[in-house]
Amino acid sequence: MRRLVYTGFMSLDGVVDSPGGPGEGHRSGGWVVNDLTFVPEAWSLKGEELADTTALMFGRRSYEAFAPVWPGSEDHADYKELPKYVVSTTLSDDALVDGWGPTTILRSTEDIAALKQSEGGAIFIHGSAELAARLSDAGLIDQYNLLVFPVLLGAGKSLFGRADREKQLLTLRESESYSNGILKLVYDVRH
Repeated sequence: MRRLVYTGFMSLDGVVDSPGGPGEGHRSGGWVVNDLTFVPEAWSLKGEELADTTALMFGRRSYEAFAPVWPGSEDHADYKELPKYVVSTTLSDDALVDGWGPTTILRSTEDIAALKQSEGGAIFIHGSAELAARLSDAGLIDQYNLLVFPVLLGAGKSLFGRADREKQLLTLRESESYSNGILKLVYDVRH
C-alpha cells in the first residue's frame, strides 16, 4: 500500500493560502519568504522528502500553477521525471504539460483510494489545500510534513476542513524549532 503525504507551509493559525507570493491571491501572499530571517536548516525538510518521494499529486489549480514553472526550475529538477497525478473532474488530457514526467488524471476520491492500494512508494501532495482537506476528511492522508511559520493571517485556505467528523489521532514522528520561529512538525495519521 502506498502512503499519501501532505507537505506544506502553514501559518500558526492554519492558513496554507499563498505562501509564495502576492500573485497567488491572498493579500499577505509571500508570507513564507517575507519578513523572516532565512535559516537554511529550516528548509532541510524539503531536501529530506526527496528520498521518499516516488510520485507527486496535485489538485487542478495547483497543477496549473506549478506545471508552467517547475519543469524548468533547478530547485525542482529532482521532481521532473517523477510520475504525477492530478485530481480533477474538469482537466482534459490535452491540458497536461509535456516534458514533466508521466501524468495521470484522477477523477474521484475512489480513484485515489485505488491508487493507494497499488504497489509503489510515497506520493507527496504539494499545495492543493482543497484537495488535501477533502482527502483528510476521507481518511486518505497518512502523514503530514508541515513547516509552521510564526505568522497569523486570519483568512485564507485551511489545510483542514471544518465539518463535524470523527476525530483523527496523529503521532508526532519528528519536530524541530528554528531560530527564526519556524517549526517542523511531521505527523503520522493513526488509521
